[in-house]
Amino acid sequence: MADLDKAVATQIENIQKKTGKSLEELSAIVEGCGFSKHGEIRDFLKRELGLGHGDANTLVHIVKKSDGASAAKEKGLAGDAVLDAIYTGPKAALRPIHERLMEVITPLGEFEIAPKKGYVSLRRQKQFAMLGPATNTRFELGLNAKGLAPSDRLVEMPPKGMCDFKVKLTSPGEVDAELVGWIQVAFEQSGARGSSKS
Repeated sequence: MADLDKAVATQIENIQKKTGKSLEELSAIVEGCGFSKHGEIRDFLKRELGLGHGDANTLVHIVKKSDGASAAKEKGLAGDAVLDAIYTGPKAALRPIHERLMEVITPLGEFEIAPKKGYVSLRRQKQFAMLGPATNTRFELGLNAKGLAPSDRLVEMPPKGMCDFKVKLTSPGEVDAELVGWIQVAFEQSGARGSSKS
Protein backbone atom coordinates (compact mmCIF):
# COMPACT_ATOMS: atom_id res chain seq x y z
CA MET A 1 0.00 0.00 0.00
CA ALA A 2 3.07 2.28 0.24
CA ASP A 3 3.18 2.59 -3.57
CA LEU A 4 -0.49 3.57 -3.52
CA ASP A 5 0.12 6.26 -0.90
CA LYS A 6 3.05 7.64 -2.91
CA ALA A 7 1.08 7.66 -6.18
CA VAL A 8 -1.89 9.45 -4.64
CA ALA A 9 0.36 11.96 -2.86
CA THR A 10 2.13 12.76 -6.16
CA GLN A 11 -1.19 13.14 -7.97
CA ILE A 12 -2.59 15.47 -5.29
CA GLU A 13 0.64 17.50 -5.38
CA ASN A 14 0.28 17.83 -9.16
CA ILE A 15 -3.38 18.88 -8.83
CA GLN A 16 -2.35 21.60 -6.36
CA LYS A 17 0.31 22.85 -8.80
CA LYS A 18 -2.13 22.85 -11.75
CA THR A 19 -4.84 24.73 -9.87
CA GLY A 20 -2.63 26.94 -7.69
CA LYS A 21 -4.74 25.86 -4.70
CA SER A 22 -3.84 23.97 -1.53
CA LEU A 23 -5.55 20.69 -0.64
CA GLU A 24 -7.47 22.58 2.06
CA GLU A 25 -8.74 25.09 -0.53
CA LEU A 26 -9.62 22.29 -2.96
CA SER A 27 -11.44 20.42 -0.18
CA ALA A 28 -13.46 23.55 0.59
CA ILE A 29 -14.42 23.83 -3.09
CA VAL A 30 -15.55 20.19 -3.15
CA GLU A 31 -17.50 20.50 0.10
CA GLY A 32 -19.10 23.80 -0.92
CA CYS A 33 -19.99 23.01 -4.54
CA GLY A 34 -23.60 22.13 -3.75
CA PHE A 35 -23.45 18.66 -5.30
CA SER A 36 -23.63 15.37 -3.41
CA LYS A 37 -23.09 12.69 -6.08
CA HIS A 38 -19.55 11.70 -6.99
CA GLY A 39 -20.06 12.18 -10.75
CA GLU A 40 -21.65 15.59 -10.31
CA ILE A 41 -18.77 16.82 -8.13
CA ARG A 42 -16.19 15.35 -10.54
CA ASP A 43 -17.81 17.07 -13.54
CA PHE A 44 -18.04 20.34 -11.58
CA LEU A 45 -14.28 20.19 -10.88
CA LYS A 46 -13.55 19.47 -14.53
CA ARG A 47 -15.60 22.51 -15.59
CA GLU A 48 -14.58 24.94 -12.85
CA LEU A 49 -10.91 24.02 -12.36
CA GLY A 50 -10.07 22.59 -15.78
CA LEU A 51 -8.99 19.28 -14.29
CA GLY A 52 -8.82 16.12 -16.36
CA HIS A 53 -11.20 13.26 -15.58
CA GLY A 54 -8.65 11.24 -13.59
CA ASP A 55 -7.48 14.16 -11.46
CA ALA A 56 -11.04 15.33 -10.73
CA ASN A 57 -12.07 11.76 -9.90
CA THR A 58 -9.15 11.26 -7.50
CA LEU A 59 -9.72 14.62 -5.82
CA VAL A 60 -13.36 13.77 -5.09
CA HIS A 61 -12.34 10.37 -3.71
CA ILE A 62 -9.67 11.92 -1.48
CA VAL A 63 -11.89 14.68 -0.09
CA LYS A 64 -14.87 12.35 0.38
CA LYS A 65 -12.69 9.39 1.47
CA SER A 66 -14.62 7.22 -0.97
CA ASP A 67 -11.84 5.45 -2.90
CA GLY A 68 -11.02 1.82 -2.29
CA ALA A 69 -7.77 2.60 -0.50
CA SER A 70 -9.35 5.09 1.90
CA ALA A 71 -12.24 2.75 2.59
CA ALA A 72 -9.78 -0.07 3.20
CA LYS A 73 -7.67 2.05 5.56
CA GLU A 74 -10.72 3.07 7.56
CA LYS A 75 -11.64 -0.60 7.94
CA GLY A 76 -8.05 -1.52 8.81
CA LEU A 77 -7.65 -3.58 5.62
CA ALA A 78 -4.50 -3.94 3.51
CA GLY A 79 -3.12 -5.93 0.60
CA ASP A 80 -5.35 -8.83 -0.46
CA ALA A 81 -8.15 -7.59 1.79
CA VAL A 82 -8.74 -4.77 -0.72
CA LEU A 83 -9.22 -7.36 -3.47
CA ASP A 84 -11.42 -9.39 -1.14
CA ALA A 85 -13.69 -6.34 -0.86
CA ILE A 86 -13.84 -5.91 -4.67
CA TYR A 87 -14.31 -9.60 -5.47
CA THR A 88 -17.06 -10.42 -3.03
CA GLY A 89 -20.27 -12.45 -3.41
CA PRO A 90 -20.96 -13.48 -7.02
CA LYS A 91 -18.00 -11.36 -8.21
CA ALA A 92 -15.59 -13.70 -6.37
CA ALA A 93 -15.67 -16.00 -9.40
CA LEU A 94 -14.00 -13.23 -11.45
CA ARG A 95 -10.92 -12.94 -9.22
CA PRO A 96 -8.94 -15.61 -11.15
CA ILE A 97 -9.13 -13.33 -14.22
CA HIS A 98 -7.62 -10.49 -12.15
CA GLU A 99 -4.88 -12.79 -10.85
CA ARG A 100 -4.08 -14.09 -14.35
CA LEU A 101 -3.80 -10.55 -15.68
CA MET A 102 -1.46 -9.57 -12.85
CA GLU A 103 0.69 -12.64 -13.66
CA VAL A 104 1.26 -11.36 -17.20
CA ILE A 105 1.54 -7.65 -16.30
CA THR A 106 4.01 -7.94 -13.39
CA PRO A 107 6.96 -9.10 -15.59
CA LEU A 108 6.59 -5.99 -17.80
CA GLY A 109 8.35 -3.81 -15.21
CA GLU A 110 7.72 -1.48 -12.28
CA PHE A 111 4.28 0.07 -11.81
CA GLU A 112 2.01 1.23 -9.02
CA ILE A 113 -1.16 -0.53 -7.93
CA ALA A 114 -3.91 1.85 -6.81
CA PRO A 115 -7.06 0.15 -5.51
CA LYS A 116 -10.21 2.17 -6.15
CA LYS A 117 -13.82 1.50 -5.23
CA GLY A 118 -14.76 -1.49 -7.38
CA TYR A 119 -11.58 -1.77 -9.48
CA VAL A 120 -7.79 -1.52 -9.42
CA SER A 121 -5.82 1.13 -11.33
CA LEU A 122 -2.32 0.33 -12.61
CA ARG A 123 -0.03 3.32 -13.12
CA ARG A 124 3.45 4.23 -14.21
CA GLN A 125 3.82 7.92 -15.09
CA LYS A 126 0.08 7.74 -15.84
CA GLN A 127 -2.62 5.10 -15.62
CA PHE A 128 -2.23 2.38 -18.24
CA ALA A 129 -4.83 -0.15 -17.11
CA MET A 130 -7.96 -0.61 -14.99
CA LEU A 131 -9.00 -4.08 -13.82
CA GLY A 132 -12.22 -5.09 -12.19
CA PRO A 133 -15.67 -6.63 -12.39
CA ALA A 134 -18.10 -4.84 -14.73
CA THR A 135 -20.99 -7.05 -13.62
CA ASN A 136 -21.38 -10.16 -11.45
CA THR A 137 -20.41 -12.34 -14.43
CA ARG A 138 -18.14 -10.16 -16.59
CA PHE A 139 -14.70 -8.73 -15.96
CA GLU A 140 -13.50 -5.57 -17.69
CA LEU A 141 -9.97 -4.48 -18.56
CA GLY A 142 -9.58 -0.82 -19.46
CA LEU A 143 -6.47 0.25 -21.38
CA ASN A 144 -4.98 3.66 -22.11
CA ALA A 145 -3.05 3.44 -25.36
CA LYS A 146 -2.73 5.29 -28.65
CA GLY A 147 -2.40 3.67 -32.05
CA LEU A 148 -4.24 0.41 -31.33
CA ALA A 149 -6.75 -0.75 -33.94
CA PRO A 150 -10.22 -1.15 -32.41
CA SER A 151 -11.99 -4.48 -32.98
CA ASP A 152 -15.00 -6.41 -31.73
CA ARG A 153 -12.82 -7.45 -28.80
CA LEU A 154 -10.84 -4.22 -28.25
CA VAL A 155 -13.65 -1.67 -27.96
CA GLU A 156 -12.71 1.99 -28.39
CA MET A 157 -14.24 4.28 -25.77
CA PRO A 158 -15.42 7.89 -26.23
CA PRO A 159 -12.71 10.59 -25.86
CA LYS A 160 -11.86 12.04 -22.42
CA GLY A 161 -13.06 8.97 -20.55
CA MET A 162 -11.20 6.95 -17.92
CA CYS A 163 -9.65 4.75 -20.60
CA ASP A 164 -9.19 4.59 -24.37
CA PHE A 165 -10.23 0.95 -24.82
CA LYS A 166 -12.10 -1.77 -22.95
CA VAL A 167 -11.89 -5.52 -23.22
CA LYS A 168 -14.59 -7.72 -21.68
CA LEU A 169 -13.42 -11.02 -20.20
CA THR A 170 -15.32 -13.96 -18.77
CA SER A 171 -12.46 -16.41 -18.04
CA PRO A 172 -8.69 -16.43 -17.35
CA GLY A 173 -8.21 -18.36 -20.63
CA GLU A 174 -9.05 -15.19 -22.56
CA VAL A 175 -5.78 -13.62 -21.36
CA ASP A 176 -3.96 -14.57 -24.55
CA ALA A 177 -1.00 -13.26 -26.60
CA GLU A 178 -3.16 -10.68 -28.41
CA LEU A 179 -4.41 -9.21 -25.12
CA VAL A 180 -0.93 -9.22 -23.58
CA GLY A 181 0.33 -7.34 -26.66
CA TRP A 182 -2.25 -4.59 -26.14
CA ILE A 183 -1.36 -4.38 -22.44
CA GLN A 184 2.34 -4.09 -23.32
CA VAL A 185 1.65 -1.17 -25.68
CA ALA A 186 -0.34 0.60 -22.95
CA PHE A 187 2.39 -0.13 -20.39
CA GLU A 188 5.18 1.22 -22.62
CA GLN A 189 3.25 4.37 -23.54
CA SER A 190 2.52 5.17 -19.89
CA GLY A 191 6.13 6.15 -19.16
CA ALA A 192 8.43 5.26 -16.31
CA ARG A 193 7.43 5.64 -12.66
CA GLY A 194 9.03 8.53 -10.85
CA SER A 195 9.32 10.70 -13.97
CA SER A 196 8.90 14.42 -13.35
CA LYS A 197 6.70 14.75 -16.43
CA SER A 198 3.00 14.94 -15.55
